[in-house]
Amino acid sequence: MTARRIGAAERRARLALRHRHVPSARTDDVVAIADDLVALHSTDPVTVYLSVAARMRTPALEPLAAALYDDRTLIRHHAMRRTLWVFGHDTARLAHHGATLAVARVQRRDLLASLGASGVADPEAWLAAADAQVHALLAAEGPLTAREVGARLPELARPLTVGGGKFVATQAAHSRVLLVLGFTGRVIRARPTGTWINGQYRWAAADRWLPGGFGEADVRESAAGLARRWLRAFGPGTRTDLAWWAGWTVATTTAALADVGAVEVELDEGPGWVLPDDVDPVAPQEPSARLLPGLDPSTMGWKQRGFHLDPDHVPHLFDRNGNGGPMLWVDGRIVGSWVQRRDGVIATKLLADVGAEAAAELERHAHELEALLGDVRFTVRYPAPVQAELLA
Repeated sequence: MTARRIGAAERRARLALRHRHVPSARTDDVVAIADDLVALHSTDPVTVYLSVAARMRTPALEPLAAALYDDRTLIRHHAMRRTLWVFGHDTARLAHHGATLAVARVQRRDLLASLGASGVADPEAWLAAADAQVHALLAAEGPLTAREVGARLPELARPLTVGGGKFVATQAAHSRVLLVLGFTGRVIRARPTGTWINGQYRWAAADRWLPGGFGEADVRESAAGLARRWLRAFGPGTRTDLAWWAGWTVATTTAALADVGAVEVELDEGPGWVLPDDVDPVAPQEPSARLLPGLDPSTMGWKQRGFHLDPDHVPHLFDRNGNGGPMLWVDGRIVGSWVQRRDGVIATKLLADVGAEAAAELERHAHELEALLGDVRFTVRYPAPVQAELLA
């Protein structure tokens, strides 16, 4: 049987609908937004808030903060590609077992090597004791900053040599311990020390923040669950797309696709995959035009982006490491970039002709974003190269 062909136009229609770009798909349920995108990139704290606000019927910042720190229905955790994400609980557990633990093993090994190189006679025993001390402290007194943990447990604040060669550095051991315990799922990042744009977080015991903690789960089943969510949000996609997004090997990716019964379809890039119940055509969607932040899931969900991004625009919008800056989106495709200037004005630059109605909607959304941000000024962690022109 010949595989069904899904062209670029249908892929953009799926993206605009499932990523809640179109007006009828927007919602004020911030957990639903995160779940529908699988997860929200949190390397830059601004991304999380603006990704959610762009998909809300009534854009606001407070509902996300409440979900993260009061209701705790969303959590922040390192996972795929050693990236920091914001997840709903079920997806967080899938990502932890399906992706994070593989990274955690490497991080733990590196910490043990650093402890040994720094003069600790028995790194395994030292780390086990540190784990118990930190967890007990956070369970009793947390959330706490890394500085506060070091002050309460001074015996863990010894200097530690990390890295090697040109990249060697000295770091307090307890800070590195907190990072590794985060990867292993023992601790979790809580409310930041400053405003919502600050990336310095307090730490909490994971089982006090996430009921039952990350628990136990089969790695392969978790990978399949994560792949299923990715296909629901980003499918069709290629095997290369999924492997890149999840940070998996080809073998893990192939097994996960097989385990969910993924169906092969034909894409411009070659073979792609969808879930068994997602083969039917998706109709064209209502018009949409949005300003999305740097590292937004719509930008970073695929490695092969030709269906929604003109290859000639890549040097203007992505840095050398492939990090996407703030983007203008129209009808499921990237058409330009934007930046917040020092006076708070949102400046935009179109790289394609989108027509008068879409251009007007982008301008309207820019003014909406100015009002939402108010007096807040932020710097993008991974700016688009074209932003230098916009800031000049």
